[in-house]
Amino acid sequence: MEAGPQKEYKMDLGLLGKKVLITGSSQGIGKSIAYSFLEEGADVVITSRKKSQLDELEAELRRKYGENRVISTTCDCSDNNSLYYLNSFISSRWGLLDIVVANVGCGVSVSDAIPSDERWVQTWSSNFESALYTSRIFLPILEKSNGNLLFISSITALEAFGAPVDYSTAKTAVNAFAKNIARKVANNVRVNVVAPGNIKFTDNPWDKKSKSNPKLVKKLIKETVPMNRFGTPDEIADAVVFMCSKRASFITGSTLVVDGGQTVKVL
Repeated sequence: MEAGPQKEYKMDLGLLGKKVLITGSSQGIGKSIAYSFLEEGADVVITSRKKSQLDELEAELRRKYGENRVISTTCDCSDNNSLYYLNSFISSRWGLLDIVVANVGCGVSVSDAIPSDERWVQTWSSNFESALYTSRIFLPILEKSNGNLLFISSITALEAFGAPVDYSTAKTAVNAFAKNIARKVANNVRVNVVAPGNIKFTDNPWDKKSKSNPKLVKKLIKETVPMNRFGTPDEIADAVVFMCSKRASFITGSTLVVDGGQTVKVL
C-alpha cells in the first residue's frame, strides 16, 4: 500500500495580524526582520533616518505583501521629538502596537583604548539612548496590548572580543537595561534581547573588511567561530521572530545569543 502525500507541518507562531515596529530597518538585520514578520502574517512599521533607502524598501515590501501591511516614516530614535512623532504616526494609522524591535545601533573601529568624548557621545546615543527613548515612548502602549519589546544587542556585550570599547559598553548597558525592566513589567510585557555575533551583509563593516583583506578575515573567522562562517541577517531575524512569538511565551529577561558558537569558544 502506497503512503499518502506527506503533510507539511509549520510551527504556528501566532503572529498573524500583529502590529510590529522595527526601528533601524532600512537595511541589513532590520530589513530582514521586517521580511520575516511579514512572512508570518504580521503588519510592520519600518523606520530609518535614511529616507531614500526607506522609501525603496517600503515600495519593495508593498509590492510583495500588499499596500496595507507596510507603513514607513523617517525617525531618529536618539531624539525624543522624533519618537513622539513616530508614536503619533502609528497611533493615527493603527491605534496600537503588539511588538517593538529596537534595532538601532552602530559602531566604528578606533585605535584608542578609550575613544574621544565626541565618539563616545555618538556611540552612546546611537546604541543606548535610542533603546532607552524607544522604550520610554512605547512601553506604555505595549503594556496595554500585552506585547513584546525586543532589543538587538551584540556578543561584544558578553565578552571582550576587541570590539570598540564605547560600542561594547553601550551594548552591555542595553542588556542590563532589558533585564531590569523585564522584571518590572513581566505581568504585561515580555522583554528580551537577541545578541548577534559576526553578521555580514552588503556594505557593512564585515563586508568591507572581507573585500579589503579576505585572507585575514577568513583566518579570523576560522580561529574564533566554531561554525567557521559569518551569520546572516535572516538568521538573526528568525531568532527575533521566534522570541516575539507565542512559542516563546514563558521567556522574558533573557539574552538569546546567535553567534555560531563564538562565545562558547571563549568560555
